[in-house]
This record gives sequence, C-alpha cells and structure tokens, in this order.
Amino acid sequence: MSPTTCYPTGGTAVAAQSPTADAPEEVDRKHPVDETLPPFKMFTSGLQHVAAMYAGVVAPPMIVGPAVGLDAKDTAFLMGASLFTAGIATLLQTIGFWRVGARLPFVNGVSFAGVTPMVAIGRDRGYDGIAVIFGAIIVASALGFILTPYFSRLVRFFPPVVTGTVITLIGVSLLPVAFNWSQGGNSTADDYGSMQNIGMAALTLVIVLVLRKVLRGFLQQIAILLGLVIGTIIAIPLGMTSMDAMSDAGIVGFPTPFHFGAPQFELAAIISMCIVMLVCMTESTADMLALGRIVDRPADERVIEGGLRADTLGSAISPLFNGFMCSAFAQNIGLVAMTKVRSRFVVAAGGGILILLGLFPVAASVIALVPLPVLGGAGIVLFGSVAASGIQTLATAALEKGENALIVAAAVGIGLIPIAAPQFYHAFPEDLLVVLDSGISTGCIVAILLNLAFNHFGGKGGAHEEKSADGTGNGSAVAEPAAAVH
Repeated sequence: MSPTTCYPTGGTAVAAQSPTADAPEEVDRKHPVDETLPPFKMFTSGLQHVAAMYAGVVAPPMIVGPAVGLDAKDTAFLMGASLFTAGIATLLQTIGFWRVGARLPFVNGVSFAGVTPMVAIGRDRGYDGIAVIFGAIIVASALGFILTPYFSRLVRFFPPVVTGTVITLIGVSLLPVAFNWSQGGNSTADDYGSMQNIGMAALTLVIVLVLRKVLRGFLQQIAILLGLVIGTIIAIPLGMTSMDAMSDAGIVGFPTPFHFGAPQFELAAIISMCIVMLVCMTESTADMLALGRIVDRPADERVIEGGLRADTLGSAISPLFNGFMCSAFAQNIGLVAMTKVRSRFVVAAGGGILILLGLFPVAASVIALVPLPVLGGAGIVLFGSVAASGIQTLATAALEKGENALIVAAAVGIGLIPIAAPQFYHAFPEDLLVVLDSGISTGCIVAILLNLAFNHFGGKGGAHEEKSADGTGNGSAVAEPAAAVH
C-alpha cells in the first residue's frame, strides 16, 4: 500500500494518495479551509460576510431594546455591543484555541431564537430587565459549555437523510427574511411592499446574477459585495438611503462592561434561556454539518464539540460587553456555497471587521447605508444557495430505500409550519414556542426521531443497516470523508 498524506481536518483525517510524478504539486497542499488569501482579497471577502450578516446582528437589539424600555441611545449602544461580541464569537469559531472552535468558515452572531423569550423576560423593566437577561444568558451558556461533549455525540444521528433535510430547511426558513427585507423590513411603514422596494430588490438580484455570470476569478467571488455597493448607489438618488445614522454615530464607542449594571439571576429567566441554548446548539450542529459538506471537510464529533464550545463560550462572554447569546449565522453558509471561498481566515477577517464596527460606530453606520430591499435581493440568492446545498445532500440519501422519502416528507412538512402558518401554534404554552417557532429545530427533531424509528428500531433493516461510506445507506453513521480533498 502506498503511503498517504493527511490533511488536518479538525479531528477527522482526510487521506490523499502520496504525490506521484504526475501531481507533484499536491505534496504540501493545504486544505482550502486553512489557506490564507492576499490581504486585499482577505479584507473584501471578509467584508462581504459582514455585509451579509449585518442586518441579522443588529435586528435583535433593535427589537429587545425598545421592548424593555431603553431609549434610542441605549438601543444604539446594544447594537454596537452586538457587533463587537459577534466578532469575538466569530474569532473563537474560526481561529479558536485548545478545544474551542470548529475552525471552519463559520460566522457567529446574535441568535434570533432568544428574541421572544428576552422580550418576555425584560419587558418594560429597563436596565433591570437587561440585567436579568444577561444573568440568564451567562448561566445558560455555562451549562451549555459543560454539556457540549455529550451534545456533540448527537452527530451520529445525522446521516444524509437528516442533514439534507435540515440544510434544506435552513435555506427555506431564511428565505422569508429575504422577502421581508425586499419589501422594506418594517411592516408598519407606508412604503412596505411598495413597487419601488420590491423593484430595487429585483434589480439587485439581477445585478448579482449578471455579475456572477460575466465576472471571473476574484471579482466573481465578491459579486454579492459588488451587487450591494451598486444597488446602494442606485438607491441613493431614489431617496431609499438615510444618512441619519452616520450623522448621529460617534467616532469611538467601546462597549463598557456591564453598562446596564451587574447581571441579575432569576430562575424562570434562566430556565427560559436554557431552552433557547439547547435550540441554538441544535441549529449550530446542523449548520456545522451543512458547512462541513460545502467546504469538503465533514464535521465529525470533535469538530462539532469545538464549535459548540465556541458558541457557548462566546455567549457566556457576550453579556460582559452587553451582548446577547451568539450562535451560527446560516446566511453566511450560503455565501460560502456561492462564492466557493472556503478559507476560515476570510471569515476571521470578517470577525475582526465586526469588532472594529463595534468600537467605531461611525464605521458601522456606513454598512447601515445599504437599504434593506438591496440586502433582500442579494439574500434571495444567498439563502437559496443553502437550500440548494440541502437538496444536493438529499440526492445522496438513498430516498428510494426504506422509508427515507417519508422521513424527508414529514420533517420538511412539519419544519415548514412556522413559515407557512406563523400562528399555527398560537394556543400553545409560550415556553414551547421557543422550539416550535423554529422550523429548523422542529424539522431537525422530527427527522432524527423518524430516522431512529424507521431505520433503527423496528425498521426493516434495523440498526444493522449501517450507512456505507458513500452516504447511501439508511443507518445513522456519519459519512466518512472522501479519499482525497479537491
């Protein structure tokens, strides 16, 4: 047997045949995930990630701040703190240390899953409400960090039939966000859903598609960023951008630790945020599996354990700087899939930019100039790319065998309920809504349970039908990486 060379994969060795005379350049080739780009390409590609996630990071504090009774100045402070802590969490994921970090091009930011519970905890309580929210996040994050080694073992229950279903649901669940942005983002505004807003979104979508078609090389890779810039320039004379954010923003604004007072600890709030943490860990696991497939570095148990440690540690640190719970940003997975830029250091550069935006509000206000309809048009491509990746994974799931097609049908159907019928669970207890209102979480749970029921316990082949290395079986084993990385 000829000797092999192994690329580092964060816990899974991916073997490649030793170099021959025909391919001497493969000797010391790094995996694309570990490659670095020239500084300018690193910065612009990282900025593209920031542009894709910016609205998602600042939206939760924009909702929670006014709900708990904060004024505009304190709400803006929360937004800057969220950018700063998202940058820290992203660096923990991409660079990492010890056993912390997935070391994949994985973006972290404020989780939407916690918005409703946080509003319920802190409503009209002002600084005290924020302090209670922060205390609950710290405790839930610490418990999550402890549970990480055990939770990561769930990866064995994510064969292609489950991962493909969840990845598809991630993309489909994000599309309504892009549609909302395309209409203007604020359903109470007079121009919400206007022809101008939707037309601008459509124009941006066309610009991105044309740029992807006609450009080559690096310019093609940053087509999303170029599309956002062109769309914003077109929107300025149409009066769709506001300069108020720039005029009101300070030049420097460090997120003072415990700006709203020392954290407070209330049992009900802690229990609520513990549920949110479990939801975030479930979604992050699915996101890491999705990203691992996209970048050709399958996420094994060790990678997921490191990623969840980064999630929970970042979330525990976040309240110190007045930020909220952090988790994976699935929209950036679509950006990786579309641009084919797989370097984790590009995303680390994005994390550095997020930190700078948190420290310099005036710089953050420049990113905020991008109108939501422009962002929505680009978002349709980004989020659709995630769904397309899920469909590609399902193509390897042997849907013609056993009850795999039924598993996908039921999981996707139930996962789409919060999207197709947002009020479907309105009569359920509020604590359950943290899970039920997330189509990703419900779809993931249903897919796992049905896979166990049909393919392990009482199925035709039972647990003995282990999935083969090519990912075409019915079992629960995780597909082994391909023999070589391309």
